[in-house]
Amino acid sequence: MSLRIGFDLDGVFADMEAELLRQAVAVFGEPMKRRLEERASPDSAPVEADSGETALDSASTPQAVAEASADNVPPLMKTNMSSRQQRRLWRHVESIENFWQTLEEIEAGVIERLARLVHERRWEIIFLTKRPESAGATAQLQSQRWLESKGFPLPSVFVVQGSRGRIAAALGLDIVVDDRPENCLDVIVDSKARAILVWREDERQLPAAARRMGIGVVKSVGECLDIISQIDAAGRDDPGVMARVMRLLGLKEPANA
Repeated sequence: MSLRIGFDLDGVFADMEAELLRQAVAVFGEPMKRRLEERASPDSAPVEADSGETALDSASTPQAVAEASADNVPPLMKTNMSSRQQRRLWRHVESIENFWQTLEEIEAGVIERLARLVHERRWEIIFLTKRPESAGATAQLQSQRWLESKGFPLPSVFVVQGSRGRIAAALGLDIVVDDRPENCLDVIVDSKARAILVWREDERQLPAAARRMGIGVVKSVGECLDIISQIDAAGRDDPGVMARVMRLLGLKEPANA
């Protein structure tokens, strides 16, 4: 049976944060860039308590998870801009023609690699995103065009709101890959899917609840694809293989065991 996998786009494949930083300079001027870079420094404390770390550590119920994921636009994790600044920046982004087609790939060539694996292993892939609309084509069509330009033909893209876990359950997904801890917790709470968190930041900043709740953690999409390939190649019912995969994900036992 083919694996059914859901991949988030921004922060997993697409470098949304870098482009938003560039647009923030266009909106607020060069001094804003310096302030944002200082706030994004590993040694600096967050300005606001609205990051994924806080949301995961405080969200212990399905209701709390849903509330943490209820925003209409993706939060800016690295910039820690004020809510007012974020709204102004998003209004600017919404005026840019086909903004979502301008983003760079975080890991060069990884989308093309995913496309090869999908073809070879017959995986079923759905890309999930919370992107707001911008001028030009719809966010869905822009996302599809962007994925095709990076080497993934005929991509299925869902622009979604609300619980990622409920979406995973409704679509019968086996695995969901995301860069936001609270989205991964959402998946664990509301579905039977396995959640994999792509965490490129300092491991010391990883929410303590992540692995405790059964969320697998990887440092890159490339590493994630290696692990998913192992799961697929050996068979998901092989306990020895699954034990090794769980160790690679930093888990003591399978999620939802």
